[in-house]
Amino acid sequence: MLGIIHSPRITLTAVAADPRWGPVMALTFVVSLVSSAALLATDVGQLALVDQWERAAIAFGQPVDDAQYAAMLDASERGSTVYAAASSLLSGPVLAVGLAALLYVVFARGAAGVTYRQVLAVVVYAGVILAARQVIAAPVNYARETLASPTTATVLFTMLDEASPLARFFGVIDLFVLWWIGVLAVGMSVLTRRPARPLAITFVGAYITLALVLAIVMAVTGGTA
Repeated sequence: MLGIIHSPRITLTAVAADPRWGPVMALTFVVSLVSSAALLATDVGQLALVDQWERAAIAFGQPVDDAQYAAMLDASERGSTVYAAASSLLSGPVLAVGLAALLYVVFARGAAGVTYRQVLAVVVYAGVILAARQVIAAPVNYARETLASPTTATVLFTMLDEASPLARFFGVIDLFVLWWIGVLAVGMSVLTRRPARPLAITFVGAYITLALVLAIVMAVTGGTA
């Protein structure tokens, strides 16, 4: 797992030759869950969760009244652990299985000797980067009293109005996710014997397109926060 950080190509070459992904999936899930649950168990984390829900609703043009805000507060107090488990499951094992299927069908199915198990192993090991982001973000978010990712591109553009479409676009672009995409591209390059750079450009292009669509949707719906 440490090899994913300092020597991804060498590590993923070894993973492709022996694609055992179960223990790494379990460990990264537990790490993400513990990091998220520890933050959401605090009053700061629960209020930050409510703030995140409220901002998301307003950004998509859905105002939150007092009754809805009170319901959010109650949900954050009662269901913070469930929320942490669900979000960690979706961003970990569920994402890995689904993304591996997509990558296998689109990029690897025609490559000689490449199996879905190998693609899944590559995706799971790349997920070490996302688990590391969770570990780093939890204490930073506690200090900042927010669940907004501290590693988005907005840290480079602090002069922007946070409600502007451009700020929202950069708010979706996470630097750790770009790192993760780069590692995925290296892994798929190892499996398919294609150059890593075109794969990385394709993956980043899809990510930027998604960020642009989200920013446009929030602008069209008229959100102000």
